[in-house]
Amino acid sequence: MQLDAGCELSFDAQGPTPLLLMLRPRSGAGQWVVREEYQISPSVIVTEFTDLYGNLCQRLVAPQGPFSIRFMATVQTADVIDVAPGAPYTPVEQLPDDVLHFTLPSRYCQADQLGQLASDITAGVEPGYDQAEAIRRWIHENITYQYGTSDASTSAVDTAASRVGVCRDFTHLGISLCRSLNIPARMVVGYLYQLDPMDLHAWFEAFVDGRWYTFDATQEKPRGNRITVAYGRDAADVAFTTQFGPMALNHMHVWVNAAGTDVGDEKNTDEVATFSASVGSNNQTDSQP
Repeated sequence: MQLDAGCELSFDAQGPTPLLLMLRPRSGAGQWVVREEYQISPSVIVTEFTDLYGNLCQRLVAPQGPFSIRFMATVQTADVIDVAPGAPYTPVEQLPDDVLHFTLPSRYCQADQLGQLASDITAGVEPGYDQAEAIRRWIHENITYQYGTSDASTSAVDTAASRVGVCRDFTHLGISLCRSLNIPARMVVGYLYQLDPMDLHAWFEAFVDGRWYTFDATQEKPRGNRITVAYGRDAADVAFTTQFGPMALNHMHVWVNAAGTDVGDEKNTDEVATFSASVGSNNQTDSQP
């Protein structure tokens, strides 16, 4: 299916503020970028680089005062995601070098502290894909999805204790539980068609039988029509915005629609906490001299 997706972010900067953005999807497995467009106001110089995970990142300095970014893309997506019940576990010694570090604990994914929970959830389950699916299903059935129950500091250990969160928290917990079983897992952020409520979205992928598979604990069943924007170890690697100075996010729009249709699935809100809670932004203001 071909989708039109995008977001609009409106800021207010107290002074010239360096920004890192991660808004551009790239063509690859399961998606092809047909068209994309940036609108930045006021106009500034933008440079782009590719990070350690292959994500397309943009650098700029926002001037003092109101500042807005609007990104739009038309992307050909896969209508279904691959599933592989029974796919075997890939032993650590056989993992590709660039996958191995996805077995390790990271800032929000304390896999070393969740081994017992992972063992309980997957007791009697065949190692590999079925373990990752058991984890996804357990999170879907036992963690309550609710805005305003977590923030940018909430970790997988916190979510395991509170049993409540948003897609970011569901994803961190799924990643941590998989890694505690030595199954590589990574965070994915982007867009999901007909997500309810519409927002920027996060899910996880697990590496079994020599490849990555998609798992989304917020959804009851596997769903396609996803647009991947970025991959990383956890939310610290895949924030859509990272700001290095005092700058407020005042307003947000998010939309995902069948290409050529009206923007009927748009989310138009001033409650910017939904943005930071669902996927996140890194605020480096406190690190400034």
